Amino acid sequence: MTLAKKDLSRHPCFNKAAAGSCGRVHLPVAPKCNIKCNYCDRKYDCVNESRPGVSSAVLKPRQALAYMEKVLEKEPRITVAGIAGPGDPFANPAETLETMRLLREAHPGLLFCLSSNGLAVPDYVDDIAELDVSHVTITMNAVDVEIGAEVYGWVRDGNVVYRGVQAAEVLLERQLTSIRELKKRGVMVKVNTIVMPGINDHHVEEVARTARELGVDLHNLIPLYPNANTPFGKLEEPSKELMRDLRAKAEQHTPQMRHCKRCRADAVGLLCHDRSSELGGDLRACASLKPKSDEEERPYVAVATREGMLVNLHLGEANTFQIWGERGEGLSGGFRLIEERRAPKAGCGPKRWDRLGVTLSDCRAVLAGAMGETPQKALAASGVKPYVCSGFIEDALAAVYGRGDMSIFQARKNGVACGGCSGSGEGC
Repeated sequence: MTLAKKDLSRHPCFNKAAAGSCGRVHLPVAPKCNIKCNYCDRKYDCVNESRPGVSSAVLKPRQALAYMEKVLEKEPRITVAGIAGPGDPFANPAETLETMRLLREAHPGLLFCLSSNGLAVPDYVDDIAELDVSHVTITMNAVDVEIGAEVYGWVRDGNVVYRGVQAAEVLLERQLTSIRELKKRGVMVKVNTIVMPGINDHHVEEVARTARELGVDLHNLIPLYPNANTPFGKLEEPSKELMRDLRAKAEQHTPQMRHCKRCRADAVGLLCHDRSSELGGDLRACASLKPKSDEEERPYVAVATREGMLVNLHLGEANTFQIWGERGEGLSGGFRLIEERRAPKAGCGPKRWDRLGVTLSDCRAVLAGAMGETPQKALAASGVKPYVCSGFIEDALAAVYGRGDMSIFQARKNGVACGGCSGSGEGC
C-alpha cells in the first residue's frame, strides 16, 4: 500500500481524535546514539519509568518482526509502528532501515514512524520516503547555538566528535536540513522540544516560529524529566502552569500537541492505555530468539542492471538497484524481483559506499558489471559480498545462491580507474 492510499489520521500522536482508538508500538532496535544530551540517561530495563530512552530489551530487525506479530495478535488496534530508540534510529541506520523494510513487506497497511535528533537524517531522506515512512519526529531543543551548546555534551558525526557551540551548529544545520527535505518528500513532521527551566524555556517561541517557517505539521513541548545521573539532574521539572503558558505562546506559530505521554522506546498500546509492562515478557522473549544465520538475515541480492535482464551496469553508474530473492526453496524455485531500491547519491566520496552498505543491509551480495577496489572493500566490510560479472541476471543469481557455476564472476584488478572517478573511488 502506497503512502498516498494510507489514512494518515490514524496516528494517535499527530491526531488527538485517534488517540482513544488507534495504538502505536515502538520497536527498540536502535541502541546507539550519536549525540549526548545533558538531560538523557538511557536505561534499557527500568519498567517503572515511562520516558524516552527506556526499554526492557533491544531487538534485532527480524526479532522486531516476530514481536510485531505478537503485538498485533494481542492488540489489534495498533495502527502505527515506530522506532524511537532507545538511542537514535539513524545512529543505527542498517537496523532501522531493515526493520522498516520487513514491516512494509509484512504489514503494508500500517503507518510507519521514526523519531530522531536529526543529525544523520539527511543521509537517509530518500530511504525514508521510499519505505513509505509517513511520520517523522525531530527533537529540536534550540535554534540558537549558544543555547544548544548548553543542552548537548557532544555530537558525533562519523568519526568526528564536536563539543560546545560547534556541536550545536552541526546539529542545528542537520535538523533544519532534515525537516526541509522530509517536507519536500511529503512526510508529516513533528518537532519535539524538551523544556528545560533556565536553559531554553525563554526560547521556546523562537523554536516554534522556526518550525512554522519550515512547514512543520505539529510542535510538541515536552517537560524535562530530571534524571539524577545527568548534568541536568538537579533542574526542576517545569510546572503545569509554565507548560500551559509556553504552549499558548508557541501555538501562535505552530499547532501544539497536548496529549504526549513521554513514551518509552518500547511503548505499545493506546496512548491512554500503555501495555509495555504487560507485553514486556513478549518483548524479552523475542529479544532472546536465536539469531538467524547470515544467509537467513540477508535473503536478497542486489543487481546493477540497465534493462533488468543482464548484469551489465557499473556499480558507480547505478542510480537504482534491483533487489532479487528466491521464489521458493529448492533448485526449481527460481527467483523473483522484490523491488527497485535507490542508490545513495554521488558526491560524498568513499562515504557513499558505507551508505550503500546500509541501503543493502538485507542483501548478501551485490552484482555489477564492474566496480572499483574502494566500494568492494566498503561493501565487504558491511557484510555485502561484491561480485563482478556479466550475463543474465538469473544465471548470476543461481551462482550466488549455490545453484550455479561461480566461475562466471570475474576478479577485479586493483588500480583500474573507471567511470570518471580518477581513482578516487567516488564513481566506482
